[in-house]
Amino acid sequence: MLNTTEPDRDCPFCPRLVTFRHEARAAHPDWHNAPVPSFGPSEARLLIVGLAPGLRGANCTGRPFTGDWAGDLLYETLLDMGFATGIYDERPDDGLTLVDCRITNAVRCVPPQNKPTPAEMATCRRFLTGTIASMPRLTALVALGRVAHESILRALGHRLAAAPFGHGASHVLPSPHSAPLTLFDSYHCSRYNTNTGVLTTEMFRAVFAQVRASLDSA
Repeated sequence: MLNTTEPDRDCPFCPRLVTFRHEARAAHPDWHNAPVPSFGPSEARLLIVGLAPGLRGANCTGRPFTGDWAGDLLYETLLDMGFATGIYDERPDDGLTLVDCRITNAVRCVPPQNKPTPAEMATCRRFLTGTIASMPRLTALVALGRVAHESILRALGHRLAAAPFGHGASHVLPSPHSAPLTLFDSYHCSRYNTNTGVLTTEMFRAVFAQVRASLDSA
């Protein structure tokens, strides 16, 4: 029976990504080189959704946002905001634990040039839908970037026009659970965005401060 939350290690659904995965396995046999599973407890109230694994980040380590610059900023922020404990050391065995928080990606396999196609995003969306449905206490989501934002809306069956993306914006949405969901938007914490000033550390922290306040007041 198909797992509705996590693809198999040899998931066959996206031919281009399968080819890229096989090439990476041949070049780096000691890397993860497979769909990257969600990280964090399924009973968490917060789900963070990124775009896709980075080639030398999560695709290498097997844990979302682990081993690249985006993870440095994300996990530092989560630690500071009480959504994680331990020490982030860019390794899946560093002992870092997420608290009331889970992390996943809209596309679970690394795409060439870090750019999944619309067809690949649509194909992989079944796992995002399944992940959301499997979290009974979920009340908040953070979309890291416009693509993740749109994937969340489509996974929930909502029109994109009903909740336009904007850094720092929040949207209350109907959910598959009893309580509504609040979707918080942030620019992606990529090195490009931070190096060009599109996203500053303060801007990123402000989004998670909103999330923290929302969950603490619930």
